[in-house]
Amino acid sequence: MKHKLLVLILIIIAVTTSVTNNVEAHSMNSEGFSMIRVQEDHITYDLLLDQEEFIHATGVQIDAEPNEITEENNKILQSYFDENLELYSNGVLAKGKIDTIKPIQLEERPFVSITISFPVEHTPESLNVDYNVFFETDPSHANVAKIEIDGNEEEFVFTYEVRELNTGEMNFLTSAKQFLVLGIEHIFTGYDHILFAISLLIGAKTFRQIITLITTFTIAHSITLVLATIGLVQLPGRLVESVIALSIIYVALHNITQPNSKQSPWLVLIFGLVHGFGFAGILSEMNLSQGNFATSILFFNLGIELGQVIILSLIYPVILFIQKKQYYKWFAPSVSTAILLFGLVWFFQRAF
Repeated sequence: MKHKLLVLILIIIAVTTSVTNNVEAHSMNSEGFSMIRVQEDHITYDLLLDQEEFIHATGVQIDAEPNEITEENNKILQSYFDENLELYSNGVLAKGKIDTIKPIQLEERPFVSITISFPVEHTPESLNVDYNVFFETDPSHANVAKIEIDGNEEEFVFTYEVRELNTGEMNFLTSAKQFLVLGIEHIFTGYDHILFAISLLIGAKTFRQIITLITTFTIAHSITLVLATIGLVQLPGRLVESVIALSIIYVALHNITQPNSKQSPWLVLIFGLVHGFGFAGILSEMNLSQGNFATSILFFNLGIELGQVIILSLIYPVILFIQKKQYYKWFAPSVSTAILLFGLVWFFQRAF
């Protein structure tokens, strides 16, 4: 049995290393931000896009100064945005032209800033945007848009499922639904948060312990999500992501070395506070308007909690079933070893 366990662990190490290398080569769940300003004779569209996914989707390396981008690459990018970003003013397709492209740092992360101008004859009564940027290469991509028109502000979230924006059609229910879905998608593609929660399930000995740990984790990350989004508390992104990886390492090691002892709720509380900063990243970067601020935070957080409940509801019955089998004694340490390896790889990628 020991030999079988050793072989299984070696297989898991090999598979995990391969998977984490692929994750490093091309990161999914990219983020984007749009600022659309409607003026009398033109519409300015400012885009911030994840640099890694930008290069992957367009094939254009954009780590040079703006004046060093070749004419050929300019044509490639103009063609890409002509095909994937269409703007209609009063039902008429407007022809956009890229004004500037430059690399920037946002919360210590590399982004590409693009400004596109769309000339119009007069201020449009209606504005429609068809957004298809990145969706072919990253279906989990989300772009949070803010529109300024006639002195009013509207917010919208472009996703793979919802790609068309029509001004004047946004309301409370539409906004709430969009941020709820954004929260669900955020947790479903937040593999580090998922592995941390799974590790808590594996280490818990009773259903009561599970409720205590998950509730503690939920309350903690909800607190810092709100505090970070409103800008009251800020931590460097690299530090947050590194400590999240360390939290995975710690819980996985605890499950391997102390399988008969329960996790400390106080440590889960501390780790939960750090995970909350990770959840808040996309919200704190989008500069939410005051009118939709509370709605956006509330339903984004509800989406995270709903997604977490769905994931744990699917995984917990499987763990319960396996606990009744003889092979659980090697299943738990094997899975914890795989999770530990993911944590280690993520830590070295993020910290160094």
